[in-house]
This record gives sequence, structure tokens and C-alpha cells, in this order.
Amino acid sequence: MNLELVVDARSNGVWLALLRDGKLIELHEERGNSDFAVGDIYLGRVRRIVPSLNAAFVDVGYEKDAFLHYLDLGPQFNSLSKFVKDTLHGKQNASDLMYFKSEKEIAKEGKIGDIVSSSQPILVQVAKEPISTKGPRLCSEITLAGRYLVLVPFSDKISVSQKIKDFEEKDRLKDLMERIKPKNFGVIIRTVAEHKSTADLEADLNNLMDKWRTMHANIKGAQPPKRVLGELNTTTSILRDLLNADFTNIYVNDGKLLDEMKDFIGSIAPGKEKILKFYDGKLDIFEKFGINKQIKTLFGKKVPMASGGYLIIEHTEAMHVIDVNSGNRKGADGQESNALATNSEAAEEIARVLQLRDMGGIICVDFIDMHDKENNKLLYEKLKELMKSDRAKHNILPPSKFGVIEITRQRVRPETDIKTTEMCPTCNGSGEIQASILFSDEIESNLHFLLEDRREKDVALLVHPYLEAFFKKGLISKQMKWFFKYKKWVPVRGIAANHLLQYSFVNKNNEEIVL
Repeated sequence: MNLELVVDARSNGVWLALLRDGKLIELHEERGNSDFAVGDIYLGRVRRIVPSLNAAFVDVGYEKDAFLHYLDLGPQFNSLSKFVKDTLHGKQNASDLMYFKSEKEIAKEGKIGDIVSSSQPILVQVAKEPISTKGPRLCSEITLAGRYLVLVPFSDKISVSQKIKDFEEKDRLKDLMERIKPKNFGVIIRTVAEHKSTADLEADLNNLMDKWRTMHANIKGAQPPKRVLGELNTTTSILRDLLNADFTNIYVNDGKLLDEMKDFIGSIAPGKEKILKFYDGKLDIFEKFGINKQIKTLFGKKVPMASGGYLIIEHTEAMHVIDVNSGNRKGADGQESNALATNSEAAEEIARVLQLRDMGGIICVDFIDMHDKENNKLLYEKLKELMKSDRAKHNILPPSKFGVIEITRQRVRPETDIKTTEMCPTCNGSGEIQASILFSDEIESNLHFLLEDRREKDVALLVHPYLEAFFKKGLISKQMKWFFKYKKWVPVRGIAANHLLQYSFVNKNNEEIVL
């Protein structure tokens, strides 16, 4: 299995595409403003208590108040609240908890009004980013995530990832943490910590303690709402969580970002910097790796499959519904085996699409009906196996008597929604278009202006692949005629991301030439 990360730095943010064996499995957008990202820690102020919901609304600086439920306070909330109060009033000058006296844990079935009061300053962490009309979802069980460890203040518990199956290794990791972790700090040992050296784990722990000290310093004298500790940006958090031996290449088209990523990779995995590669090709980086085409294929209402079958994906307010269709697929072994083959292929595509689009909530999948119970069981087990690599928490129910499989998937970020339908670029929905021959004349007129009037030296034309074929068709193509006319070769490059009649001119540095 080869994992590749393609990083496209654009003027309005950074897009990251994760490819497994050339197939797009994750797509992330990192905007310039990264406030209210999952993991960010804020000093907020309680705006109001809602007893009927057993929850509070907290001002963290977002346009809508954030939501904090009683069950998300965490058992050590009283200790955290005391720590914050003492820090704000100058009584807690040390960030370490060596001499901190922990408070009694809160009751599991308590009332939020008995624990939290209106206008109270409160330390909270973003558990879910703002989605649609809702503000952020918060929790007060603060955790600091590193590459190998997760630090849990006001706790002494040591937990090990369930994905580590070796009992001897579990015992080794627990014994190691018992020796090096500070008092009143708990630790969750992540899967990637398996077989790591003491030095690696200790360095990660020290890094997390530095973050805790930074947060403590930012709380001193702060006025809520204020962000006191920011999570890593999307690029570095993906590298922190996913970077392993399977990563073969990371392609970046921005020199400054490349240097930042080199420094980060050097700090978490020395020696792996060589997988970073700078891309400076003429083609757009997403076009070069076939990502634009995969985006248009996988983000539409109809998602085709290699066999000729397809998925229909509908989004409603309450849930997502996926219908599996066999399309023009034909099997020689009968309807049942054909249905199993189509459903198995669909399961693979569904597991990929859920992760790629980051679809959350309730997902109902209507597979093609199969009469053999053993085949239904095989399909269910295959879907569970395919979704094991999904980092979001999820639960899959066996097929119902109607053949529907229900999935719940954790939603922590807004779903990635990319419009793949296009308005007609010439009529803008009016139903009347410019004569196509005039469009070709328009391109040639602009090209003449650039080469003859503006005396541009290096000009390339970017068009839809259909138009690329039109301009290059034949022995004496239009492109060849331009060469004879202007004594300059004009490269014509097809861009799948372009609308059918969208075009632009670029210079040798791949910068757009403004007409």
C-alpha cells in the first residue's frame, strides 16, 4: 500500500489530497482562518444555563454561542475549574500539578446548574467545529494530543490503544509511562507508539508539557473569550496522525510550506524528510495527479463504479441515503452472484466516499437485494473490514429484512461539499448560447493581442480537455497554424477542472496573464 499526500497551496488557502495507491481517499481544505478547529482550547464565559437540556451555552468568540452538555464536562471538572480560577486570580503561578490538590469528581447523573453558573469563566475545548447554523460543540475534559501520546490533565490513569494487541508491549509502555509521566497527569498511549523507544516517547511527553505550560501562561490575566491554545493546522495534524512507513511521497507546490513541513517531519520522524518533494511543473498539481477528475467523479450525486454500476447519494436534513445500482453490469453466473459482486464493489466505494466527503450522522445504504443469508453476512463483514481504516468513530448494523445497512459515523467537521454540476458558461441558464465558432475566434483574437500587441514571450493556453483536442486535431492543426503565423509555439494544456468554455493564458511561471 502506497500513501501519497499532495499539497496544493492556493491564494485563498491550502488543499490537501491523500491518495492510497493513486486513489483519492481524503480531501481537506485549510483556510487562512483556522479558529474554532477541533482541539482548540478557549477560555470562554458561560452565557446561560438551560436545565431542560442539562447544558450551557458558552461565549467563545464565535458568532453563535457554543454548546456544552453536562456529560461533556468530564469527571475532573471541579479540579479544572479550580485551576482556572486560581490562575486567573494569580494564586496558581506554577503550571505543573505536583502540589495541586484535586477536587472531588462530579456525579455522572448530575445537573449542570449545580456545577456551572452563569457568567463563569470556563476552560473548554472544541469537540466539533461549527456546522451549518450551529455553533461549536465543546467539552471540558481537556486533552493535548501528540504523535505518540495524549496528555490528560487532572488524572493519573494510563490507557493503551486497543489496536495494540501485544500484551508484553502494552505492559512495557505502561511501565515506561509510570516512570516518566508527571503527577496528576494521565496519558493515553496511541497506536503509533508501539515499539517506539523511550527517548521518542519522552520527547513527545515533554512537547505536550510545553503546550500545557504555554496554555497556563496564556490564561494568566486573560479576559474571556480568548483562544489560549491552538491545535496544529490541518497539514501538520495529518502528518502527525498518519505519517508512517506506508507514506512514500509528499508533493508540495509551495517552497515556504515545504520548508515548514520539512522542519515538522524532522521533529517527529527524523530521516523521513526525503519523502518531501517540491512540485514546479507546468500543469496544476491536482491536474498532474488526476485529483481534479476524481473530485468531479466522487462528489456528484451519481458516483460511477468501474464495473458499470453506480451509487446515487442523496442528502437530507435527517440522514444520508445511498442507493446501489448495477447499471449495465452483466454477470454470467446468475442474478445472485451478480448482485454480490456489485454490492462488494459498492461497499469498497462507499467506505471510500464516506471518508472522502467526511459524511457524518446516519447513513442508510440500500444494497441490491440478495436472497442468500450467507451472502448478506459476507457483505456486512466486508463493509466492516473496509471501514476499519476510517479514523472517525462509526458503527455498522447488520442488514435489515429489507436489505438496508445502517451506519452511524462521527461528525466533527462540516461535511466536504464540492459542487460538481456546472452552469452553462455561455448562456448562464438563459438557454441561448454564443455560436461555438465565435468562441474559437475569441481565443484566437486574444492570442493575437498577447503575441502581437503586448509582445508576450511565453504564452500557454489552458482549456477544457475537449477544446484541447479541438485545437490539436489534425496534421495541420490550429496550434500548428499559430506557430506558422506567430513564429512561436503556443502550448495547449487540457485542464479537467475548467468548464467546457473556460480558458486562460499563463506565462512560463504558470502565472495567469491578465488580458
